[in-house]
Amino acid sequence: MIMERALDKISCYNDLYKTAVKTLYKLLSNRDYLNSATKDKSQARSPLKFLDTVKYLVRSGVTLERLDSLSVIHVAGTKGKGSTCAYTESILREHNFKTGFFSSPHLVTVRERIRINGRPISESLFAEYFWKVYRKLEDAKEHECDMPMYFKFLTILMFNIFLDENVDVAIIEVGIGGLYDSTNVVRNPVCVGITSLALEHTNLLGDTIEDIAYQKSGIFKPGTVAFSVPQSPQAMRVLERRAIELKCKLHVVPRFDEYKWENLTPVHEVRNMTRQQNASLAIQIATEWISSNRNKFSTVARNVVNDGSYDTVTNSQVTVSTDKIAIGLAGCKWPGRMQYMRSSLGNFFLDGAHTIESMKCCISWFTDLSGKNGRRLLIFNTSGTRDPTILLSLLKPLRFHKAYFVPNFAGIQSLDDDMNYVASDEQIVKCEVNARVWGTNSVVARDVLQVFQYIKNGTESESSYENGERYQILVTGSLHLIGAVLAVLDPHLSMKTQY
Repeated sequence: MIMERALDKISCYNDLYKTAVKTLYKLLSNRDYLNSATKDKSQARSPLKFLDTVKYLVRSGVTLERLDSLSVIHVAGTKGKGSTCAYTESILREHNFKTGFFSSPHLVTVRERIRINGRPISESLFAEYFWKVYRKLEDAKEHECDMPMYFKFLTILMFNIFLDENVDVAIIEVGIGGLYDSTNVVRNPVCVGITSLALEHTNLLGDTIEDIAYQKSGIFKPGTVAFSVPQSPQAMRVLERRAIELKCKLHVVPRFDEYKWENLTPVHEVRNMTRQQNASLAIQIATEWISSNRNKFSTVARNVVNDGSYDTVTNSQVTVSTDKIAIGLAGCKWPGRMQYMRSSLGNFFLDGAHTIESMKCCISWFTDLSGKNGRRLLIFNTSGTRDPTILLSLLKPLRFHKAYFVPNFAGIQSLDDDMNYVASDEQIVKCEVNARVWGTNSVVARDVLQVFQYIKNGTESESSYENGERYQILVTGSLHLIGAVLAVLDPHLSMKTQY
């Protein structure tokens, strides 16, 4: 009887979760928003967006005064936002803080966006908070369409969860831009970070790097400490000017090779220059947060990180260990970003590069690691309104044996994959265009499973692969595509595959 009740409870939570995800997907998505904002740029840069978020936040039961009690680290940028946040979270968790981490997009399941202590929240916890917040917003509606969009809803949900679950620190990745992003309702972050800047979402954020920098610097707040990786002179001038205007202290982080380590070093795990830049930013952010909270937590103390060196501060409350920082960096798992995975089909190289700069970094990483042995295969797609032509021109010189163009659709029976299928016909058309741009040796597939079957058939039919050579398979162009591939290869994001 007890076992039956337990199973009934699990089944109930499972149903509540499935219904919650389906209901969530009915809210206007970022994709829909980007399409509408492209037609009307004014809505993308309107202060009314901020007031809209505040309205729904308060309706959900969280006032701005209560939100002020959340200890926030806020990170914006074009490339490396998620990686920087993941490194920061891992370092702080290694120092025994209870961490909350909000990121986007998700790869396999929406729960990945809201993590506590490094793990996506459970289906039961997601369902519990989802319906609590959703019903409050439904009850307070003033008209039929008076509900937040998909990302805004998740932002409000995240704030509710992190406050109620009493996290010590909330590491929050900006969705798009910064100034008018839903996450920017935070009024007093402990510190903020700016990752590498480049042209992106120009239809929303502006056509120049100065415009982009202005939008990203929107997360600067009076009295807050801000850190930035080195930027172009044009971008840095804007960041410096905005920091002065907003009375925010701005620091540029040191090179990764300037850090002095004690007993352990993360150098072997953080080898790529892009990763090293993000790791340096994370070190500065995490150390500043601990420094700012040294009197709040009696079990933690600090080191000050200046110009890459560690100056130990005598403090009765403890010291931050460089060994723990090294362990945090080395142990950080962030799937889909310069990720290598060995499978029976071949060696997979997964990176969600979708800008010119990030694709150049991806190509360098892939070239270094894949070497010259084994035929190269490409699996590619882009998301939204991005023009893939330039990205494909960068990839062309790598001489891929075949290039597969496929929608961001796994082709398996899953809740999230069913939702992605809605736009698959539209994506197929785009894949056909990409295949024509690529030219010879291009293949259009309906889903990732079909691509894998093509590769498997090729492996079995090509005698050269009896000699132990393996396909070197690069998956890139979109994090949504990476998610579809991982839904098949590694649905639990364990960083390994049985496929």
